[in-house]
Amino acid sequence: MKYELNLEQLCPATFAFHVIGGKWNLPILAHLSEGEGIRYNELKRRLNGITGTTLTNCLKDLIENGIVHREQYNEIPPRVEYSLTLSGRELVPLIEAIVAWGERNIHTIERK
Repeated sequence: MKYELNLEQLCPATFAFHVIGGKWNLPILAHLSEGEGIRYNELKRRLNGITGTTLTNCLKDLIENGIVHREQYNEIPPRVEYSLTLSGRELVPLIEAIVAWGERNIHTIERK
């Protein structure tokens, strides 16, 4: 079966892949999908190799795209937690489907 897509149909897909396509976006979304909320330092500890600047920038982008919610609590010391928005939670089964597809098809890639 051949799929034919025109540019108008690809625009929403291009947006979706832009949102999740960054090097760290999928790992961030995976950790956020595990629970209700996670603090910045805990998230950074779980993402082996990410810099603080990169994590901050990725979170800002995901917040701007409506995927991640930032909750600041007026406590001393200040506490901030990150969680998925409804839109972000909608991505979880789609990402799981992409992972499953990758697992089924990774062996088809020719290694050079």
